[in-house]
Amino acid sequence: MIGPKQTLRVTGTERVGPYTLLRLERGELEPGVPGQFFMLEAPGRLLPRPFSLCLAPPGELAFLVDPIGPGTEALCRLRAGNEIDVLGPLGQGYRLDVDRPLLVGGGIGIAPLPYLAEQLGGSPPVVLGFRNADYAEAAALLPGAEIVVDPVLVTELIEPGFDVFACGPEPMLHAVAALCPAAQLAWEAPMACGYGACYGCVVEIDGVLKRLCLEGPVLDAARVRARVEAVA
Repeated sequence: MIGPKQTLRVTGTERVGPYTLLRLERGELEPGVPGQFFMLEAPGRLLPRPFSLCLAPPGELAFLVDPIGPGTEALCRLRAGNEIDVLGPLGQGYRLDVDRPLLVGGGIGIAPLPYLAEQLGGSPPVVLGFRNADYAEAAALLPGAEIVVDPVLVTELIEPGFDVFACGPEPMLHAVAALCPAAQLAWEAPMACGYGACYGCVVEIDGVLKRLCLEGPVLDAARVRARVEAVA
């Protein structure tokens, strides 16, 4: 059962490399499971945007936003005291019952990893890949992470024997799926509602078209390996 959306107050924003970390008063929303997502309604935009939770300090929810279009740019312009409508948490997150976690992120795909690392406990190893040094500044959200910049691929840092949690651009996820059949991968797709009503996020899963907002966004690599092998 999806609860009603809530209007939350912005507590602050900060730049993290080219990205903006948007901090919201938590209100009555729960942070949920790492890898789940929230629908944020950008001011002046018709449709909300899906974002995974980046940080969950006491009383707050924080989201990492890449200003790549009118909606995300509007979110980055928010300031403390502004209000925004939020719905979530939604979808299926990561399973945390693993023995040797390894977090793998590419670009804005690092967004869910700080909260994931916290929920896993301890300091799990993290490998991150970015397009250039400016974007790599976001690695400050995951102290101790091993970092590569294009043209080096983050998959070159993945060693065997780990339980991989990954989030990043689709080519990176396909590469991780081919390399690590048991990996858990967080995928992206356009979403207009976040709970299966609009069919805007239909993607191929298990060889069948399904709604990513309900089946995912986190999927086992094995569920997409057939597609990987088909295009290899």
